Amino acid sequence: MDVFFVYVTVPGEVEAERIARAAVEGRLAAAANILPGGRSVYRWQGAVNEAAETVLVLKTAADRLAALTDRVRALHPYEVPCIAALPVVGGLGEYLAWIVAETRPNTAFP
Repeated sequence: MDVFFVYVTVPGEVEAERIARAAVEGRLAAAANILPGGRSVYRWQGAVNEAAETVLVLKTAADRLAALTDRVRALHPYEVPCIAALPVVGGLGEYLAWIVAETRPNTAFP
C-alpha cells in the first residue's frame, strides 16, 4: 500500500488549519496533524533567518500526492514552501488502508 506523510511548514496555525481543511475536504488527504510552536532557522536569499512556524503533516495515498502538492502550493503563502513527501514504509495495515480509502472520491472506510 503506497502511503505518504507530507511535511509542510507554514507561518502559523491559521494557515495550517486552512490548508489542512482544504486537503481533507477535497479528499486529497485523509487526515492532518497541526503542530504549532516550531522555530525554523534557514538560509534565504543569501541571509540566515529565523521564524516561528507551524508544522503540518498530511496523510495521503501515492496516487493523490501530486494533486495534494499542487493544492498545498496554491494555498501556501510562501514563495517557495517546504512541501516534502515521506514514504510510509510500514505501519498498521488497517490504518494505511483507511488513508487510501478516505482519499477516494465518495467512499468511506467500513
